[in-house]
Amino acid sequence: MKNKELERRSYSFEVRAEQGERGSRITGRPIVYNSRTDIAGLFDEIIEEGALNGADLRDVRFLVNHDLSKIPLARSRNNNGNSTMQLRVDSAGMEIDVDLDTENNADARALYSAVSRGDITGMSFMFSVDDEEWENIETDHPTRRIKAISSVVEVSAVTFPAYAATSINARGGEALESAKAALESAKQLSARSLESDSKKNKNLKELELLKLKIQILGGK
Repeated sequence: MKNKELERRSYSFEVRAEQGERGSRITGRPIVYNSRTDIAGLFDEIIEEGALNGADLRDVRFLVNHDLSKIPLARSRNNNGNSTMQLRVDSAGMEIDVDLDTENNADARALYSAVSRGDITGMSFMFSVDDEEWENIETDHPTRRIKAISSVVEVSAVTFPAYAATSINARGGEALESAKAALESAKQLSARSLESDSKKNKNLKELELLKLKIQILGGK
């Protein structure tokens, strides 16, 4: 099966720091359904309710600023009770609970402090799309509706989230490039579809003309 391209999205949604049964915990909602988001001025994007149904959530890491060079601060494996990150998919999207080892991990302590102080207020996630629908693709600012997410592989607390709850952070080069690639792919698919429809219409017209000629000749 063809590997699906991974995309990143960063939002300015509430992230909370609290004390849980296992110690220091961060709670947040990295994925929100039915929220229209301006993707770097390129297009609007809406993740439709139920898009996570059937998504591959078997192995999801929790990082800071998508820094793959650092050790994950938590991980969800099959979302079981022993995982240090719990995922909850509901009618609003996805919420996560992250248990941080602030006693033994300096990065975890720094993150917990930053969230507690309100210095970090955003979350981001890396995902792939299984089903989508584009509206007004021929305009300067189309709308992309994500109907099914194939997988979520990583969630991050981010230093620079969106400027507002309904806009995407355009500072991340990889996120911007993935958005451009998604738009370009949709436009190419639309162009091929239009070309195919045009050929079909042409063939139908030629067939109708042929039928008409046969009728005329038969009448003679």
